Amino acid sequence: MLLIFRLKGKQRFQILFLFALLIFSSCASHKARVRDERVAKVIETARTYTGTPYKYGGTTRSGMDCSALMIHSFRSLEVNLPRSTEAQSKVGTEIKIKKVQPGDLLFFATGKKKREITHVGLVTEKRSSKDIKFIHASTSLGVVEDNLFSSYYRPRFRQARRLID
Repeated sequence: MLLIFRLKGKQRFQILFLFALLIFSSCASHKARVRDERVAKVIETARTYTGTPYKYGGTTRSGMDCSALMIHSFRSLEVNLPRSTEAQSKVGTEIKIKKVQPGDLLFFATGKKKREITHVGLVTEKRSSKDIKFIHASTSLGVVEDNLFSSYYRPRFRQARRLID
């Protein structure tokens, strides 16, 4: 440390600048690593429900709906979500579809009203901007993974939200 004080002005500045850069970059990479671990845990939890039958209002492995799947998945991080899909669509930060990452929530209008959010899924994989997989509780197949850009889901997509920073 004494060596730094023996250096002249410009050299001292450069050494201190590099030191500060090293400290701040390690903090940023640590934050990204923590986010990745949290996202992996939520996705892993959601996938343990694959094959669970759909049941409107259901909250157990014998039958559950889409919002219950999100509640159970995020509970693994001690994040409490509201019970309804509509209420979940107001939690977190809204993001553009181009910015979607694994761990984000996708909301859909699958009912008769084109603006009313009635369905939610969790992004599990982003292979490209047109290949985004999500897990959800489908009324016909139970808990499954589908592609956001399928002919059924893309026109019904309404918004994406990020809960894990």
